[in-house]
Amino acid sequence: MIDLYTAPTPNGRKISILLEELNVKYNSIWIDIKKNEKILKEFDAISPSNKIPAIVDRENGKSIFESGAILLYLSNKYGKFIPKKYYWETMEWFFFQISQVGPFLGQAHQYLFYNSGKSAFAEEKCRGYVKRVYETLDKRLAENNYLAVEYSIADIATWPWIVSFEKHQINLEKYSNVLRWYKLISKRPAVIKGFNTVGNFINIPLS
Repeated sequence: MIDLYTAPTPNGRKISILLEELNVKYNSIWIDIKKNEKILKEFDAISPSNKIPAIVDRENGKSIFESGAILLYLSNKYGKFIPKKYYWETMEWFFFQISQVGPFLGQAHQYLFYNSGKSAFAEEKCRGYVKRVYETLDKRLAENNYLAVEYSIADIATWPWIVSFEKHQINLEKYSNVLRWYKLISKRPAVIKGFNTVGNFINIPLS
């Protein structure tokens, strides 16, 4: 059993999607900083940065925070979604998500959506970063169905960020390879179930 401390965000969803893909039993605990002080105290002991996601593996008592570390831990423990044949391709595109997709698209959420109109400079920079991320993904996906050839944690880590393409001011029709990949993953039963683990139910766009 895995205890998953999470919220309805890209980083939270990537963990619940992997757990569903692995068919592992888990308990979702929604970390809402405005509501449950008891859970927040418990969570603070697990996640030093006090940010989701984090897990506790009840089989061995191991606690892990940071979404990338959690994905690697679970994939290695259960021996899935890091294809041996494409190990380094998986690592390349997994860390591309960690170092570029997440940070750049996360900034886009703040400056292009939630705080639009407050800083022309920040918005211009964000649009440039977003364009580069989508172009890079589109070029890669022109060559393969998935980021690391086979379906892997690279896709599981990246897809939840692309769900918010409207917040990035992106028309996915202009990135046909990303759109094909996005729709392909959107149809996976584990992705559909893992997407709405906590929070208000929302439909996956374009699914």
